[in-house]
Parts: sequence; C-alpha cells; structure tokens
Amino acid sequence: MTADAMTNDLEHKYQRLKEIVAGYTSAVVAFSGGIDSSLVAYVAGQVLGDRALAVTSGSASLKRTDLALSKKLSDDWGIAHQIIVTDELSKADYRANPTNRCFHCKTSLYTELAGIAAAQGFAHILNGTNLDDMGDHRPGLIAADNHDVKSPLVAAGFHKADIRALAKTLGLENADKPQAACLSSRFPYGTAINQALLAQVEAAENVLADLGFSQFRVRHHGDVARLEILTEEFALAVEQHDVLQREIQALGYRFVALDLGGFRSGSLNEGLAKKEPGHVIPVVNLYPEA
Repeated sequence: MTADAMTNDLEHKYQRLKEIVAGYTSAVVAFSGGIDSSLVAYVAGQVLGDRALAVTSGSASLKRTDLALSKKLSDDWGIAHQIIVTDELSKADYRANPTNRCFHCKTSLYTELAGIAAAQGFAHILNGTNLDDMGDHRPGLIAADNHDVKSPLVAAGFHKADIRALAKTLGLENADKPQAACLSSRFPYGTAINQALLAQVEAAENVLADLGFSQFRVRHHGDVARLEILTEEFALAVEQHDVLQREIQALGYRFVALDLGGFRSGSLNEGLAKKEPGHVIPVVNLYPEA
C-alpha cells in the first residue's frame, strides 16, 4: 500500500502529525514496540532524523518478544535506539499494585527519559497516547502531565483505527500487532507483583502464542490462570485444552479457566466501576482436577 491509498481524512492527519513532530525540534520517544508508540517513533525518525531517539524500558513488565521487536524496528527504520531498565519493581508503591499502579510505572519511565533528554540535549519527550486512551482508567496520563510529555497522536486527532490504517499504508511491520499492555496489567489491583510472577504470566501467554491464538491475556488470580481469548478462537481452546492445561499448570498454576466474556483490553478495570446487582463475570473452569 502507498500513501496514494490513504483517505483524505487520514492523509490530513498524517500531514498534521508530521507538522507537530517537526515542531518539537528534537525528541526522545517512549517506545514499547506497540503500534501506537511505533508510529510516533517512525514519524519522529523520518522527520527529525538524528534529532530523534527511541528509548525502550526493558524491565520485567515488558515481554521479551516486544523488547526484541523494538530493537528490530528501530534498526529497520534507522532511528537511534536506547534500552534502559527502569526501577518500578524496586518501589513498594508499584509492587503493591494499587489502582494507580501505572502512575508509579510511568513516573519511573518519564523520570529516566527526562534524565536522558537533559543529558543528551533532546528538547521533548513523546509518547504514543491516542484519543481512544482518554476515556479509560489511565493514571499513567497524570505522570505524563507531570513530566510535560507530549502526545502528538492526540494533538493530530488519531484514534486507534487511524493508527493501524496509517501504519499499514506506511508498510510498518507491526501494523497488525495485537494490543500488548504491560504484564503487570494481568494482576487484579491489590495483588502484589514481583519479577517471578511477571515471568510466570509471560510464560503462560507464550503458551497461547505458540498454539496460534491471536489476541489474548492470561489474568493471574493466585493459583488460577484465567484465559481471555477471542470468542472466535474458543474452538481452538477446546481443541487444545489438554496442551493448555498441561503447559500452564507446569508453570505453577493449579487451575486453567476460560473467561466466557472473551478478550477485553483492560478488563481488570471493570472492577473499578460500580457493578450492577447480580453482575457476575462469566468464567468457566474447563479443566478441573480429577
């Protein structure tokens, strides 16, 4: 696909995005390997050249596959790239997993990025926040405001669908990459987080990836692994139930449960809203012990 295939609206947003990024003169981009920050990093590299730096935090909350992808994409696009390890797991306020956990995580990230920007002479910090992020529970946005982080996708009027459409038009390798929030989002608020638990969840999700599931989360509930997959892939879960049970139990879970509600990004935020009387999240344990 080429730029000629863009709709007029998408072309306008793309041009606006380039104008906004050009106005930053130089920038550090918070780059996770996801499609939102990827589009910002790609455009920054194209517009700003060596005045752009993509920075990825390789902490335990980022999947190793996403860390590797961030390296590959930055090499392919010719944008300077730096990997750091932020200190969120050393903070008790983060490990306790409160409802504002993302505030503590993003504060660690943006503090590090601010230090890099100051030391290396970059004028701004950019992130991949888009308009669809504005209506969810996003305490990380407060941390961004506190550090004067710029959100060019918001300023240019981008929704998630626009980002994917433009990424496809530009030929970005990860245009169809499923949403991939940090691994800490797999734990109900109030469940303490540590590096070993993050690794356990990541390994369980690798089982799903290896079996061909396309969009999923493994939600950690103590000894229960609650699988959120696309409803159209339920048949695959039933077909592979023995492998799912064996491989995920081998990681330390006692039960493997399929959530009949299917995949929902940010589903653990549902508990923050007032539930209607009698509301129950539908979960079934397909693989009970004998």
